[in-house]
Amino acid sequence: MKALLQRVSYASVSVGGEEVGSIGRGLVVLVGVANGDTVKDAQYLVDKIAGLRIFEDAQGKFNLSAQDTGGELLLVSQFTLLADARKGRRPSFTDAAPPGQAEELFNEFVRLARETGLRVATGRFQQHMMVAIHNDGPVTIMLDSRDKMPLPE
Repeated sequence: MKALLQRVSYASVSVGGEEVGSIGRGLVVLVGVANGDTVKDAQYLVDKIAGLRIFEDAQGKFNLSAQDTGGELLLVSQFTLLADARKGRRPSFTDAAPPGQAEELFNEFVRLARETGLRVATGRFQQHMMVAIHNDGPVTIMLDSRDKMPLPE
């Protein structure tokens, strides 16, 4: 499972001209579900995202997490994070989980994110979405559950 995080001052997502989710200060998280991903991958990424220290403290250092700052999360499913563009000019998406499986795991990801106590908004699965992002910094970080290391207690 991959997650692309962008620290934002504001973000929203619209479907068919209707805004379906928005957040203030926090993180936009684009989530790609790969073949073979499990709830353990989702839990690892949710824990990592909620505790990742990418917000500045009073000294301007990255010492605060979304949990520390009361940041919000906008979660958007994005199978294109699993693109393989190494060969040819058309990306392959064979590593992406099938839509039914991906939607189930994405919904579990959303549920786990809500359990952190952070305010969570979402887009709509398998819909054409327009995402407005006011990237703060800019700060953009890619996470992959397959690269996981044990999290500190």
